[in-house]
Amino acid sequence: MDFDQPLPREVKVIDSASLFRLEERACGLGLSQRLDPAWVRANTASDGTHYLWPALWHSLSHRPDVPRHLRCELLIALRAGDHVLSLLDVIPDDFTPLPRVTSREEGMRVSRLLDRAPSVREWLQREGGVSDLL
Repeated sequence: MDFDQPLPREVKVIDSASLFRLEERACGLGLSQRLDPAWVRANTASDGTHYLWPALWHSLSHRPDVPRHLRCELLIALRAGDHVLSLLDVIPDDFTPLPRVTSREEGMRVSRLLDRAPSVREWLQREGGVSDLL
């Protein structure tokens, strides 16, 4: 990947199966920004729509075997109907083929949700959950 490549400026739309796959891939690669896949499976709305917004390029200089990747803001739809915000490191080859938000209205709605949604940690504290699962 070209190190001068600009950051993608598009919101990606993912279903729960894709979210599980991306979280498991990040876990398998030992990437820093990810959630425990078991927590994601237990709390994510199975038919939910989730969103990825690239925040920055990230690389692990101490692990040259791990490709440069996108650190994305991740908006997760939960079973209870809430949305929470997390971060997820995504390999570009996994990010590029994902469908993107195509309407301005949906993009504006996602932007508002990204601005208002609590982090997973904040949500867990509010719900009385255990935050060491993250």
